[in-house]
Amino acid sequence: MMAQGSGFFISPDGYLVTNNHVVEDAKDISITLENGDKFPATLIGADARTDVALLKVEASQPFPYVKFSEKDPRVGDWVLAVGNPFGLGGTVTRGIISARHRDIGSGPYDYLQIDAAVNRGNSGGPSFNLDGEVVGMNTAIFSTSGGSVGIAFDVPAALVKQVVGQLQEHGSVDRGWLGVVIQNVSDDIAESIGMPEAKGAMVTKVSEDGPAAKKDLKPGDVIVAVNGEKIDDSRDLARKIAELHPNTDVKLSIVRYGEKREVDMKLGTFPSSKKLAALEEDKPDTSGQQMKDLGLSLAPAAKFPGAGDEGVVITEVDPQSDAADKGLKAGDVILQVAGVAVSDPSDVAAGVKKAMDGAKTDKDKDTVKVLMQVKSGDQTRFVALSLKRPKA
Repeated sequence: MMAQGSGFFISPDGYLVTNNHVVEDAKDISITLENGDKFPATLIGADARTDVALLKVEASQPFPYVKFSEKDPRVGDWVLAVGNPFGLGGTVTRGIISARHRDIGSGPYDYLQIDAAVNRGNSGGPSFNLDGEVVGMNTAIFSTSGGSVGIAFDVPAALVKQVVGQLQEHGSVDRGWLGVVIQNVSDDIAESIGMPEAKGAMVTKVSEDGPAAKKDLKPGDVIVAVNGEKIDDSRDLARKIAELHPNTDVKLSIVRYGEKREVDMKLGTFPSSKKLAALEEDKPDTSGQQMKDLGLSLAPAAKFPGAGDEGVVITEVDPQSDAADKGLKAGDVILQVAGVAVSDPSDVAAGVKKAMDGAKTDKDKDTVKVLMQVKSGDQTRFVALSLKRPKA
């Protein structure tokens, strides 16, 4: 199987950046320059959580390279997206930064939203500001058909630069890990446990043998500060912990049903997706489970060679379903549903339930939109599938 994508040199000695999903599971990697010259490339390291990969091309010649912007991008700034859409070759599209700090359900990190046309093959390409500096890397699109509808997402330059630095030095990115599953604190939850405001991250599960399991942390606890820094919500906590190195000593401020306490602990190392799945409670084998409402048959991606370790692979699509109309096909991989990462068909069902529960207040509509992040070959995109609302 062959995948195509885009990338850009960040140094004259051949270091090259692209998306992780472009080179994931690749046995051989080659790059083609604008003038047609081809070179083999070696994978230095990759980070699935931010979808960043660092390659190295060995050659006697220096390569033209680009620089990351040091300025914070602003909504309305012009951008030029460069890449290789549909394998056509070097292509430039223009647009503006439509929004910042977008949550696309890919961990705790924020993304830039741009309206420049980005299509299959653009993944891993740079977006430039008018100073010719990279402000982001194309990584995903929102689309109902697989083509550009003017909503694309970029990994911000500052995050790419940070991740690339660790990949270049260590070949991997090590993040701190608490070993808990968390959720946001709603107004109702805050009121029920005597908190003055809906802030912090509530622990819903403590992973067995994780760092938190060795300390006095329990489901229902609300983490409100880390080392004295207040926590706004679950993404804020995940981001703060991920920024710390493994084996770092931290002081957690928690609220347990109205009672405040401090917990001192040492962070672990954020595990791979396979290890995370192994740490979860055993789930019934639902491989090939029919998701009739979605028109999909699903199975864990890890059980399909070449599908990768992340997500749930589509094994069959009902040709009469909305999924088929939206361009989903067998072999595509669902990465997240309703903002929740999935690794098993039961996770998809849980994501659908979350979307249904969230739409209960809008009872006038006959259908509910379920947002999914889907990987098709070398491209990730977002698709909103329509499901009929269950009758009361």
